[in-house]
Amino acid sequence: MDTSESSDAPEARTETAARTASGPGRPQDPQDPPDPQDPRDARDARDARDAARRGRRRWAMDTRPLRRPAYRRLWSSTVVTAVGSQLTAVAVPKQIYDITGSSAWVGYASAAGLLPLVVFALWGGAVADSTDRRRLLLITNTGIAVTSVLFWLQAAAGLDSVAVLMVLLATQQAFFGLNAPARTASIARLVPAGELAAANALGSTVMQTGLVAGPLLAGALIPVIGLPELYLLDALALCVTLWAVARLPALPPLDGSAVRRAGLREILAGFRYIARHKVLLLSFLADVVAMVLGMPRALFPQLAAETYAPYGEGLALGLLFAAVPVGAVLGGLFSGTFSRARRHGWMVIGAVVAWGAAIAGSGLSGSLWLAVVFLAAAGVADMVSMVFRGAILLSAATDEMRGRMQGVFTVVVAGGPRLADVLHGAAGAAFGPRTAMTGGGLLVVAVMLGLACAAPALRRYRL
Repeated sequence: MDTSESSDAPEARTETAARTASGPGRPQDPQDPPDPQDPRDARDARDARDAARRGRRRWAMDTRPLRRPAYRRLWSSTVVTAVGSQLTAVAVPKQIYDITGSSAWVGYASAAGLLPLVVFALWGGAVADSTDRRRLLLITNTGIAVTSVLFWLQAAAGLDSVAVLMVLLATQQAFFGLNAPARTASIARLVPAGELAAANALGSTVMQTGLVAGPLLAGALIPVIGLPELYLLDALALCVTLWAVARLPALPPLDGSAVRRAGLREILAGFRYIARHKVLLLSFLADVVAMVLGMPRALFPQLAAETYAPYGEGLALGLLFAAVPVGAVLGGLFSGTFSRARRHGWMVIGAVVAWGAAIAGSGLSGSLWLAVVFLAAAGVADMVSMVFRGAILLSAATDEMRGRMQGVFTVVVAGGPRLADVLHGAAGAAFGPRTAMTGGGLLVVAVMLGLACAAPALRRYRL
């Protein structure tokens, strides 16, 4: 139940009592100005201010989960690492390009990090369901921090070895794959079910902010402090994360399965669980539809060089890449407008359809600024989709399966956009970037509506 609504009743009774209890000294004419010395007038003014604040909170970011100390610690660690991790994400490709002078090697390094991420995310989900998640977070965050220190050492020593960089990147992505399922699955143990959407909005907003601020900060710092120090800053940020995670309560399995071995059988059990629970399967399919068919980032360089060249290729490219994350951040900042919704299935369907329509609108736009507005709108829709897909995964799955669900979620989130790059790149070369972008967006709308009609489980799901 929405506590903000139920709390209005006592205040309404207070206001009614105040009106009926007016004594001889209280102004009876509503046109009379309030008397600041009258305690009843002062109380009415205070109640009005409180009501105004509640009204603002209804549309501003929903911060209810931050009242929970344990969640607040987990979220505060994300605030720091969201920017710090992006420093390494910028430094690695920059260093590889400086060594090789080849964008192809930058792409190879990205592929080298994908396989460990996929494998260890699936395994990490099983581990998160069979051990204390707090302990797993401590171990994996320590591993990520150590690899960041090693990144710094190799850069400071001037090794200039692509092989070393790729090994370190693969190792760090493996630790991240182990870390991500445990981190997200823990949220359902730290906040009540009614605040899961708000908690996801808070976390997603921070991550999207990192995607915008991190690269900008890295670009500003490299000429000042040098590239090696970016790795060191990331390692220092991870120390804050370790401190915050160490203060979390123990999060052992609720079913007493701490002795269960996390192996292939447990991973396959997770996939069987998804197949038996249609709403979980459909939530994954919704993300696949949106990202594979509708993520157009591979088309941005061609759009900047051809369609929007009169605006300046560099400006156009930067705006196109920044528009979706900026829109997602704006969606998070105003998450109070949607985070209390209880029809989570319909929210996912509507958000994915809105994403596809906005992408199609951007493809149809001959103006760079209009295209950016549509992409920002797509970012808002993506935020809404992320919030409610995440809430469905946490609320519809049992605690013993949440880690594995988050492992699959990590694989889908990591793999979908990369597959989209291949498909959109090929379509852009064959039909032109605007046609490929518009067609992809329309496909998202058509497929998602067809999926919603054919499978009612998602439409019917509500908290």
